[in-house]
Amino acid sequence: MMIAEAAERNKEPILQVLRQYVDSAQRGVRVLEVASGSGQHIAHFARAFPHAEWQPSDVDQRCLDSILATTQAHGLPNVKAPMYLDVTWDWKQWGGILPQSLDLLLCINLSHISPLSCTEGLFRAAGHLLKPKAVLISYGAYAVNGKISPQSNVDFDLTLRCRNPEWGLRDTSLLKDLGQASGLLLERMVDMPANNKCLIFRKQ
Repeated sequence: MMIAEAAERNKEPILQVLRQYVDSAQRGVRVLEVASGSGQHIAHFARAFPHAEWQPSDVDQRCLDSILATTQAHGLPNVKAPMYLDVTWDWKQWGGILPQSLDLLLCINLSHISPLSCTEGLFRAAGHLLKPKAVLISYGAYAVNGKISPQSNVDFDLTLRCRNPEWGLRDTSLLKDLGQASGLLLERMVDMPANNKCLIFRKQ
């Protein structure tokens, strides 16, 4: 079972944003988390929304093992078995998820530590898999209209690009364009602790 310190810090602030978009009393809500990592987030959220169905996923087998161990340790019957998912795949290969069947697509800390093709794949799939008026919530550090701030995020971006030239903070204007191309409108940007943001995209 993997434990990520960042996930422990940000799981509660992210949950507070989710509460604004998911009704904890509503039954049958279907959620897919892309790049679930250690499984700490989805375990925390699934406890808060016991009537929702949570589908974790990742491309790393170590993460899939950790997700399974974490959710089993917490005894969460509303979390499905973790799914191997490469977000660059065509949406029809996303584990048999039916078109317009998801109420929420959640993505935490993916876009800046992966090639742009992953973010492009996320938006393409969201355009097909989300129900009308459903939301994609993407959390992480972002550039805003060509500017990265504060200096700690500038340094973070440089560190990422040194590790891998295909990584780095994505600009919200680029994500807005990717969203619009798939029928998703950037509805809101929520400032989060440690200079992160939650971006809320609404399917039209």
